[in-house]
Amino acid sequence: MPSAGAAFERCLMRNYDVVIIGAGAAGMMCALEAGQRGRSVLLVEHSKAVGEKIRISGGGRCNFTNLDCGPGQFLSHNKHFCISALKQYTAQDFISLVERHGIAYHEKTLGQLFCDGSSKEIIELLKAEMANGGVEIRLQTEVRKIEKNEPGFGLFIGSAGNDSVEDQCGEIACQSLVIATGGKSIPKMGASGFGYKVAAQFGVGVVETRPALVPLMFDGALLQEVKPLAGVGVDVAVSYEKTRFNEAMLFTHRGLSGPAILQISSFWREGNDVTIDLLPEFDVYDFLRHERGVNGKRSLQTVLAVHLPKRVVEMIAAHLDVKGNLADLSDKKLKEIQTVISNWQVRPVGTEGYRTAEVTLGGVDTNALHSKTMMVKDVEGLYFIGEVVDVTGWLGGYNFQWAWSSGWCAGQAV
Repeated sequence: MPSAGAAFERCLMRNYDVVIIGAGAAGMMCALEAGQRGRSVLLVEHSKAVGEKIRISGGGRCNFTNLDCGPGQFLSHNKHFCISALKQYTAQDFISLVERHGIAYHEKTLGQLFCDGSSKEIIELLKAEMANGGVEIRLQTEVRKIEKNEPGFGLFIGSAGNDSVEDQCGEIACQSLVIATGGKSIPKMGASGFGYKVAAQFGVGVVETRPALVPLMFDGALLQEVKPLAGVGVDVAVSYEKTRFNEAMLFTHRGLSGPAILQISSFWREGNDVTIDLLPEFDVYDFLRHERGVNGKRSLQTVLAVHLPKRVVEMIAAHLDVKGNLADLSDKKLKEIQTVISNWQVRPVGTEGYRTAEVTLGGVDTNALHSKTMMVKDVEGLYFIGEVVDVTGWLGGYNFQWAWSSGWCAGQAV
């Protein structure tokens, strides 16, 4: 067995212009841009492969950006922070890169762009561009210690999950250090709070984090009402305070999911109601009054089944104890039915948490960063990009665009 000295001799101190921690969308974009500018770049990733969240995104087809991408689709304590990066590297810039690599894509809905084939095509694009820039990649490697020194930073790295001397890779040094480690969402993919710990080490503030773009959960009587509907989907309008989304909703065994619910989850706060319109832009009361006049012998379930899934109508009827035919229902009862359908108030008990959340809300305080470069104002050479920063996009390709844009900006500055 080689001695500790021999092990370290194999991993002598190496110097790089740039070290990037995290080989997700933002980290790889930063790496390829810095590398193609002639910088020596090391990309460190603790997983077995780069771009794991890209691989699983969009049902395996990667919703890589959105045609309608502006600051209005992002949440942050500083709503203006993202403007500079999004202007410097736009959705069209990334689309052009996709087209140069011959990747076929399509617009699904609401400006969302997906690969026609596999999300792996986006990963291969990024890998090819990094190779073109001479980027060195170390997988299954973790950073165990970071120190600030006069020329830049010193890092001590080792094999992920192995603390033995033989598997340690020693020390590296760099002028610029980029943290692209993402947030806490989907821990089974290796997500952790590493980036926030680095921020704390260097005195950089972190806005409180919580799961976002995540299903909502119910309990008690409400859960018992919706459980039988698990798997049923409805196009709805979901609102919380002044925010409203018109998209699909899915009933689950735990509560509600689907694009509309994931969107509103980023805004919802515990202890408050969410309002759901099961038939947006439809006057339920007038419709039922008309049907009562011409089809009075038909049941509520039969009449509404034209517009809503049968099981949803059955839930509404049971909730309001509606029995008999339409002719038996008073105007007051029709108003009650309209209220449940058009103004259904539900109070979630929580979300499914980071386990299923697509992104993390909150993160590194943008007030500590330069918006044009992503560098920490008080720590020369230290950058934070991507999901680890307090910038969170809506569902629909916006978070990938933030990754490309913030990564590109840092890649030009390091």
